[in-house]
Amino acid sequence: MTDIPTKSLADLGLTAQGGAEARVTGLAVDSRLVKAGTLFAALPGSKVHGGEFIQYALRMGASAILTDAEGARIAAEELAASPVAVVVVEDPRAALAYAAALWFGAQPEVMVAVTGTNGKTSVASFTRQIWEALGLQAVNIGTTGVEGAWEAPLAHTTPEPITLHRVLAEAAAQGVTHAAMEASSHGLAQKRLDGVRLAAGGFTNLTQDHLDYHADFDEYFSAKAGLFDRVLGEDGVAVIQMDTNRGTEMCNAAESAGLEVIRVGRGQECHLRLLGLRFDSTGQDLRFAWNGAVQQVRLELIGGFQSENVLVAVGLAIAAGSDPAEVFATLPRLQGVRGRMQLAATRENGAAVFVDYAHTPDALATALQALRPHVMGRLICVFGAGGDRDQGKRKLMGEAVAAHADVGIVTDDNPRTEDPSDIRAMVLQGCPEATEVGDRAEAILRGVDALQPGDALLIAGKGHETGQTVGEVVYPFDDVEQASVAVAALDGHLT
Repeated sequence: MTDIPTKSLADLGLTAQGGAEARVTGLAVDSRLVKAGTLFAALPGSKVHGGEFIQYALRMGASAILTDAEGARIAAEELAASPVAVVVVEDPRAALAYAAALWFGAQPEVMVAVTGTNGKTSVASFTRQIWEALGLQAVNIGTTGVEGAWEAPLAHTTPEPITLHRVLAEAAAQGVTHAAMEASSHGLAQKRLDGVRLAAGGFTNLTQDHLDYHADFDEYFSAKAGLFDRVLGEDGVAVIQMDTNRGTEMCNAAESAGLEVIRVGRGQECHLRLLGLRFDSTGQDLRFAWNGAVQQVRLELIGGFQSENVLVAVGLAIAAGSDPAEVFATLPRLQGVRGRMQLAATRENGAAVFVDYAHTPDALATALQALRPHVMGRLICVFGAGGDRDQGKRKLMGEAVAAHADVGIVTDDNPRTEDPSDIRAMVLQGCPEATEVGDRAEAILRGVDALQPGDALLIAGKGHETGQTVGEVVYPFDDVEQASVAVAALDGHLT
């Protein structure tokens, strides 16, 4: 019989009340997953405190409880009647993150993380692709799961610490040496990345999003800044996109934390300086300088913002130890990320259909502006807004389309538990000239049908997602697939 691996609380960096000790056989934040010997972390939540579930964890045989003073108070009676070891700390989320790192004990040797409202997935993917082109075993971790030399699905952009460190340990066991991960504001605020050893961290931009979770924009910024002033060690390198809202402020935060900074942008102070872009129908030529030395490369990517993402990825690869000249040589081989300005289909008349994940006002405006130089005719946009999320951005998304597209079609995104017509009405306040088509498949079909030679259609909001959440149900829905079907039907290729 195989022995079950155990660690002491001291092995996990934890000290129980009264000096009590316990042997731990596993970690859990869900009381339903507790088994004999498990350390159960009862964490504060937005709706309910995990302390409410301590009683169930005890019944399942937990050997130790990690919580804060409030959690201990909630379960005081049950804990008093149990011999279980109780660890009470001021910040149980951070304590769990470090305990998870010690429990699993391994991660890829070289890791970087990138934060920002938009561009995280592309930057992480480009960094992984650069490493792979250099012959390294690499993955990217985030919205699209774990991709690269080893693959696995993920439920969240930045998983909770137990899942995250399990995935990192499994990746390392599979021979992965390099990993680039996305650092969401939720993940940073909830200390999910604490305990990950990072060589470098990147920042793309900061625009309105997630204000249903964060109290205000300053709190949202502070969560992102946590990557630099808390998670990155003092020997880490920050790669900061300066040409964006709060770029200078984020740079200052990184420097105040004692970090070396690689600045990215158009300004003369930038180490990676974007000098010029030339667009055509299939991509762009990027001219940039690294510490003053001019480089020019061809990118088979649509949208000028992708060049900015590429340069942040370049900065991360260099910061993590790769040779600059070798990094630059890999750039023509980069491929776009699924659902990020992805060419989904092309009509017989040459009009192109793109799918993009843009679901914030700034991301939508940026995507439309980025497409414009590649389009000779009209720019048509099918878009919506998600339910049960920040309502303040809905009108702004409509305004973005009104300002930067020639034709707008407002449809349903993921309405979740809200009335879809109410969401569409809020979006339409920003673009009253747009057409309203609630059914997303019909909206895509109408957008494709409107395409004339030289036009382009952007289907925005869901990107790589393969489901549409209506109420509590997720129905199969893929924008790329719907676009392909619409083009095939209208051009007479369906059999």
